[in-house]
Amino acid sequence: MRLKITHRTEYRYDAPVAYALQRLRLMPPNGSTQKVGPWTLAITGGREQLRFGDQFGNDTRLISVEGEPQLIAIEASGTVETTDTAGVSGPHRGFAPLWLFQSDTQLTEAGEGVSSIAASVVSKGDDISRLHHLMGSIRERVAYNAGVTDAETKAEEAIERGEGVCQDHTHIFIAAARRLGFPARYVSGYLKMADTEQAASHAWAEAHVAQLGWVAFDVANGISPDEAYVRVAIGRDYRDAMPVSGIRVGSGEEQLAVRITVEQ
Repeated sequence: MRLKITHRTEYRYDAPVAYALQRLRLMPPNGSTQKVGPWTLAITGGREQLRFGDQFGNDTRLISVEGEPQLIAIEASGTVETTDTAGVSGPHRGFAPLWLFQSDTQLTEAGEGVSSIAASVVSKGDDISRLHHLMGSIRERVAYNAGVTDAETKAEEAIERGEGVCQDHTHIFIAAARRLGFPARYVSGYLKMADTEQAASHAWAEAHVAQLGWVAFDVANGISPDEAYVRVAIGRDYRDAMPVSGIRVGSGEEQLAVRITVEQ
């Protein structure tokens, strides 16, 4: 499937910004599930200072503000040709060792909630069957409901609430999969849905399975990702793969607006 994507992030301030530094992970990689066509990154109110591949292999850009702006806009856009591989992205690669994806983080730390979900799937067939059962168990425990959690919500907190969004589902899956002995990681990217305009990017998980490598699971939709998905960045959790993050100096009020379109 050939997908056209535009991801625009705008920061507006009521006073000029003297200093800000933003880290961007908005450049999708080529791989077994996708081939990236023309892709551009346009910046208003700042300029690129550095680009590098981080420890997870993500294309990372650092931008700084220029000229004390009151508007900083970042727009990534381009086309990607996707392939349905039943969620399998293949062998582990990169500088980060596989064991790193077996360690808890602040957002994926396993407590009673994660442990109880993991325990329910211990004897459910082969590895792939167990992971699909895990995905179903999380969907039963945590309903999809936007606006009840935020970027700092931990896996255990979402289980206690019994609701959350794709980020929360992903953190719970990662934490439980690690509890079951699977290396697991976070994937940020895009999903073609019925509505071409979206307010946020998407997230799903991958678990490393012997003989197959990394296999993806989208708990929010109850499937392994297909050709409607575009992967952008990976990490141990959301913080490692978040599209835009940064710091600024000043006390001015900030207004954030995000607009994403994904269309065939």
